[in-house]
Amino acid sequence: MRLFNTYGPRMKPDDGRVVSNFVSQALAHADLTIYGDGSQTRSFCYVSDIIDALVAMMATNEDVTGPINLGSQDEISVSELANRVIQLTGGDAKVRYEGLPQDDPTQRQPDIALAMQELDWKPTVPLQEGLRTTVDWFQKLGNG
Repeated sequence: MRLFNTYGPRMKPDDGRVVSNFVSQALAHADLTIYGDGSQTRSFCYVSDIIDALVAMMATNEDVTGPINLGSQDEISVSELANRVIQLTGGDAKVRYEGLPQDDPTQRQPDIALAMQELDWKPTVPLQEGLRTTVDWFQKLGNG
């Protein structure tokens, strides 16, 4: 199994992932840091969808091998992700742009065809719903 950009409750606020970074920064009323111009795209898969896929994989025959990519096929730009987080957290955070790391891909989207075929799986939690749950969890932690 190869997991792509999983997010949701129980993420560590300082784990360095873009969702947790943006939510933590927004709840602290700090600037959201975007590396590059924000046009690079990512796809995000809610944790419960990933767990469903992992359970489905455990129930397969031993002839099902991978790697099987798990993630969402819905792409979003990093700038749009930042805007959604800002809206969900009250809308007063700003965006700050920094240089793009040399090895940062401009697009990251998994091909989940094998997961759909072998596991009869695809993500079901919409990004906006998952982000709302994630923001709520971070707020309960006292990060906002």
